[in-house]
Amino acid sequence: MSTSDNSVDADRKAANTRRGAAALPDRPKGRSVKPLAKLWPYVHRRPLIFWPAILLLLIGVGLTLFLPFIARNIVDGGLATGDISAINQGFMVFVGVVIAMTLVTSSRFYFMSLLGERAAADLRADVYQSLIFLSPGYFTSLRTGEAVSRLTSDVTLIESFLGSSFSIFLRNALSVIGALILMFALNWRLTGVVFVAAPLIILPLMGIGKRVRKLSTAVQDRIADAAGEASESLDAIELVQAYGQEQTRASRFRAACETAFQAARRRIGAQALMSGSIVFALFTGVALMAWLAIQEVLADRMTSGELAQFAMYAMSGISGFGMLADVANAAMRTSGAIQRCAEILDAEPDIRAPANPTPLPTPARGALTFRNVHFSYPEASGLPAINGFDLDIKPGESVALVGPSGSGKSTIFRLLLRFYDPREGAILLDGVEARDADPRDWRARFGYVPQEAALFSGDAAENVRVGNSDASDDEVRHALQQAEAWRFLEARDGLKTSIGGRGKSLSGGERQRVAIARALARNAAVMLLDEATSALDAENERLVQQALDTAAQGHTTLIIAHRLATIRKVDRIVVLEKGKVAEEGDHESLVRQGGVYAHLAELQFSSS
Repeated sequence: MSTSDNSVDADRKAANTRRGAAALPDRPKGRSVKPLAKLWPYVHRRPLIFWPAILLLLIGVGLTLFLPFIARNIVDGGLATGDISAINQGFMVFVGVVIAMTLVTSSRFYFMSLLGERAAADLRADVYQSLIFLSPGYFTSLRTGEAVSRLTSDVTLIESFLGSSFSIFLRNALSVIGALILMFALNWRLTGVVFVAAPLIILPLMGIGKRVRKLSTAVQDRIADAAGEASESLDAIELVQAYGQEQTRASRFRAACETAFQAARRRIGAQALMSGSIVFALFTGVALMAWLAIQEVLADRMTSGELAQFAMYAMSGISGFGMLADVANAAMRTSGAIQRCAEILDAEPDIRAPANPTPLPTPARGALTFRNVHFSYPEASGLPAINGFDLDIKPGESVALVGPSGSGKSTIFRLLLRFYDPREGAILLDGVEARDADPRDWRARFGYVPQEAALFSGDAAENVRVGNSDASDDEVRHALQQAEAWRFLEARDGLKTSIGGRGKSLSGGERQRVAIARALARNAAVMLLDEATSALDAENERLVQQALDTAAQGHTTLIIAHRLATIRKVDRIVVLEKGKVAEEGDHESLVRQGGVYAHLAELQFSSS
């Protein structure tokens, strides 16, 4: 970012501090598991994984419910009559069913785990794709660490739910339903006890469950806060260490972790109350049913085998219901994670293509027009950054934007790149208004060199091809030569030179030259240079300036300049003050006017 907009950016950061996440949509409180329905597209789109998993699950439940039939036959057909062969045959069938259950369970585990991994990978990719297309203004209120937390910990929680808890839920829900139906068929009087007791158990648990869901979402939020704190410090690790802030930042992260722990402790307490209530209610009900079942046998209304069968179904139902309670806790946590991911998936970019975008003319000319442009940053409480800006730039013209800090120079670049659109007025490129064009086509007409070079991990060629993915090795090499970057790269591994994470293996000047090569490789109609030579020494500044002068031929060039000595040869100098054009002309004429530019020139040249 140019030093010209420091005061505006300071206002923006202050506004962010005051408003925080208020700029984001209000986060749902997680009072229901309805957000789980958002996972359906991610499982349904993988039918070759989803349906085999469901089929295997149904087979497994059927085999589980078949076991009590075998136990009943062993008791009534063998044990009660003393028929050893019937007992042996019954146990052989029992073992066979268990073997089948083992194979089915292993296969089901494979498919459900695979489904969880596949759905999580798809969801993570969708969330990232949504993030990468959102307008830069969105990220003034969503910290990078929080965004990463949603991509990692939140999606991992969803993956665990789909791969494990979802399967447990379906299996136990079907087992409980099947067991209740068969229990009712065996003895409706005993089963009636279950239906009378169930509401007395479920209704109080629903109240506790709402509390758990709310606390689960709060825990995920606090974990994201901690991740954001860590990300900010690690992104600026050199600054942190240079100013001796290691202990301060570590203390802040520890405090964020402690806040997350306290939120987790409250959630665990609610879960413990919920689990304890379930255990008490279920086993009290079991004791009552066991007593009533014995009365039924003594009254000859049930056989011993039917009692054994009923008891097995009752235990299956009880354990299944208990497992459902645990799954409910996982579902509550997952619901909160889905809501957080859905915030990003449902967000719409502020800048997007109209239904019928106007095509930009070909070949591009690079004519730019600003018509009474007004703009305020959304988080700056309406304070104007650009206030009635008018300017016409001819194709191939080189124009320098100068002015005091906060005059709006960098904001002009942000508007040209369509990071934002004007509140009033219009910006035209080759006669097409910005809002009428597809943002991707519009941005393709611009080459951009920021003041602080942003590079990606990988080699030099990959970073240059960010500007033009179709550039050949020769074209990449030529761009690096123009930017005076080839000499230091050739001494290493040439195009394959690794630049490290964020270009950390290069010096500041080397990073800047690679960034300039990236813009040159784009061969765009308009070049935007934000103090492009600020990180270079005097010798390299002269060489790169010469290369930029050559590259600018036939292209419209806008330069943000703080050092006036670098722009004396441009076609026109435009002086900004309070977001509008204050003066324009060449260096000599502006000095003679004795205005804002003359004052800036006097300050710089008299001190040199």
